[in-house]
Amino acid sequence: MLAATLSTLTPRMRLNYSKPNIDNLVFRLHYKVTVTLLLAFVILVCAREYFGEHIKCISDQGVPDHVIQTYCFFMATFTIVRHYNESLLEHGFLPHPGVGPIMENDRTLHHTYYQWVPFILFLQSICFYMPHYIWKKKEGGRIKALIDGLQMAGLALQAEDMKVGSTTIPSKGTVEKQIEMIRKDILLRLHISRTWSTWLVALELTNLLHLMFQIWIINIFLNGQFISLGSNVLAYNDWNQIADPLETIFPKVTKCLFHKYGPSGSIQQHDALCVMALNIIHEKIYTILWFWFLFLFIVSLLAVIWRVMSFFLYRRSLKFNHMVFRQVSSGKFDPHNIIQVVNGCQYADWLFLYYLAKNMKTSLFAELFNRVAEELKKRELHLNKDKNKANGEEPVLLSKVEYTDETLPLKSEKKSS
Repeated sequence: MLAATLSTLTPRMRLNYSKPNIDNLVFRLHYKVTVTLLLAFVILVCAREYFGEHIKCISDQGVPDHVIQTYCFFMATFTIVRHYNESLLEHGFLPHPGVGPIMENDRTLHHTYYQWVPFILFLQSICFYMPHYIWKKKEGGRIKALIDGLQMAGLALQAEDMKVGSTTIPSKGTVEKQIEMIRKDILLRLHISRTWSTWLVALELTNLLHLMFQIWIINIFLNGQFISLGSNVLAYNDWNQIADPLETIFPKVTKCLFHKYGPSGSIQQHDALCVMALNIIHEKIYTILWFWFLFLFIVSLLAVIWRVMSFFLYRRSLKFNHMVFRQVSSGKFDPHNIIQVVNGCQYADWLFLYYLAKNMKTSLFAELFNRVAEELKKRELHLNKDKNKANGEEPVLLSKVEYTDETLPLKSEKKSS
């Protein structure tokens, strides 16, 4: 069973360098790490041979064991709030936390979640994968289509393409044609790439909102006790105590009442004591999920904040653009070219260029970047000529203007330049 589990989940965690990078690390934490974690928990919960029966109940004579166990599993068990008393447990007045005589006014906690744990975990894994699935469909393989064939561009030394096994090493001419094709695609789709980037940003925000929704759902599923679960575990210092905070949510021993007709037709009540073997696994699963979801929420929130910051900074800071493009490409970029490209693009185009930089060799992207800048420079020069002819002024080329600070001029500032 363990070997089968590992063989099922290992391919999900394997890095595939042949696939283009169309999302960020936080996005991958949602659809790769979280989905793998949830599927591992589903398999663990269903591995009955390691933990025995999910529930084992004992009661007085008159009811077969399999009947009372089946009834209690499907109709839920309960514990009594009054009997979560540390001093009574220590002095032996109570056999187990939450288990003892029940009175008419006693408040009880009914535990029904254990029937649904594997189903809920599996549905959650599907939900966490859905934003990635939607993004793959909306992205449409555009990045892959553009960079396909350039993975071995660093070895392009020959005049013709070379076939080495299943890998094709492109020639210098092939690389040149591919870069020119990417340049034309960028310029033809300028201001049309907005849909590509809009879907990416929208689904990054969806990941954050979906995570918050999942936390809310689990909190309802565990009777409102999931939100404080991790903090209670951290605040619990003495692990030798009998009644730990997890006992309230995941009791190991519970009660169950079974009613049946007696020989004379009167209703008889049978009080059963049930051992919940699988709760020892449930408490570990949801404790891990609490800490993982906290970490995932923090990094997802930071990712959204970073995306908002990049939207406001990409046209206002030359230093920011240098930092971003040098982060994914170690090549040197001419500040005038950066100004030209940034002022000639919308944020959607800028973001698309950033993802191209993540998927291309440094030298190739630097060459592509310079070509795009040159083409935008020519377009702007023609546009300025037409405008200045009408006004009787000399044409001004933006890339020739000197800037003493590191702030990029907005398009609305060009006229004042």
